[in-house]
Parts: sequence; C-alpha cells; structure tokens
Amino acid sequence: MCKILKKLISVLLVTVVALFVVYFWNLDQKLLGWAYKQVNAMFDRKKVDQVF
Repeated sequence: MCKILKKLISVLLVTVVALFVVYFWNLDQKLLGWAYKQVNAMFDRKKVDQVF
C-alpha cells in the first residue's frame, strides 16, 4: 500500500509541476501560435476554387 501511495503522490507532483511550467511560461499559447502559423501557411498556398 505504501508503494502505491508513494507512486501516486509522485505522479501527481510531476503533473502539477508540469502544468505549472506550462502556465508560467505561457507555453500553450506559444504552441497554438506556432500551429496557427503552420495551418495558415498551408492554406495560403492553396488555390481557391471560384464558384460562379
């Protein structure tokens, strides 16, 4: 029981630390900004179909 409790606490601690690092350095917004640039680069090259 003690091993399971130690493992659970360590996993929770690592998760909280990782989430704090992401929050502190605003990494989620930086990742989304990079993803938006990649998506826009793909769709800006695409020819638009003209429908009349």
